[in-house]
Amino acid sequence: MSAFAVDPTVPRASATDIAVALQDPGFGRYFVDHMAQATWSAADGWHDKALLATGPLSLHPAVSGLHYGQQIFEGLKAYRHADDSVWMFRPEKNAARFAHSAARMQMPALPTEDFIESVTKVVQLNLDWVPQAEGEQSLYLRPFMFASEIQIGVKASDYYTYICLGMPVMPFYPQPLTLWVSPTYSRSMAGGTGDAKCGGNYGASMIAEAEAHRNGCTQVLWLDSATRSWVEEGGTMNFLVITESGELVTPDLNGRILAGITRDSLLKLADSHGLRPVERPLAFAELCEGITSGRITEALACGTAAVVSPVVGIKSPEIDLTVGDGTPGAKTLELRAHLTGIQFGTEPDSHDWMRRVG
Repeated sequence: MSAFAVDPTVPRASATDIAVALQDPGFGRYFVDHMAQATWSAADGWHDKALLATGPLSLHPAVSGLHYGQQIFEGLKAYRHADDSVWMFRPEKNAARFAHSAARMQMPALPTEDFIESVTKVVQLNLDWVPQAEGEQSLYLRPFMFASEIQIGVKASDYYTYICLGMPVMPFYPQPLTLWVSPTYSRSMAGGTGDAKCGGNYGASMIAEAEAHRNGCTQVLWLDSATRSWVEEGGTMNFLVITESGELVTPDLNGRILAGITRDSLLKLADSHGLRPVERPLAFAELCEGITSGRITEALACGTAAVVSPVVGIKSPEIDLTVGDGTPGAKTLELRAHLTGIQFGTEPDSHDWMRRVG
């Protein structure tokens, strides 16, 4: 049975220090007192499961994860409701995706019960760090795993380390987005790691994000690598459009796109807003023509960190398109309000997505 033992000697941050952090948490600037940690070995499986003080790790420079990229992670949040209770959003979906990523990267799966217990205990031991809902602040959880065998040589590791960190955060993208279609770079390919949440996908994307910033854009809109004619996803988030005929369209999960939990949630909420959810290939030419003609009335991007972010522009070296009138669309704002209302407890949770943890 899963059991993460709590170290009773973990030093606690003062109420003053926590209050200072919560005044302006940013994203990934402050960390809660405890982190979860566990170790896997080929000989013993998962063991040494514990809640320890958040702090530096001691690693040999030959740890294989530093050399060969066996690393995966997740992101989920805990929310404080008006009655001061604390809830997580669909953690079992993150557990399943973490296991999928592990399989793709030839890493051991962390059992679902271990994943759920570890993220739950990180929240429960650090409830003072969970912000009030003002400004859509929340407690972000970062479970991750890396190969920790000391060895140089291209092979799957015989040792892995799992850790879960907690941090108070603001929404990652507070302003509407303009997305850059890179003429040079691609995120994934058929048979690659596009549907795994692994560090290499994000490391390889940073050069395209820098290109986007140089061109006055917030993030990237990725096209397929083979033909550069099909829309796949945004940088760090899934991509959706709303049509004048009332469809909420997003590229289908084709093995190159991350199966976003926020994406799945918006598709399930669509009919409550008079929208028909559609998962299908979305041609870049269709996107451009639809924006130009008005057949596509809104665009949005979504993810745990991004929440639901309106997309108001699409740019490339050849195009500069404004979506709608250049302001966040009404349906996008409705979907965002509905989703965040469920998360913060101001809208009914008719899908049973929330899990009380404090």
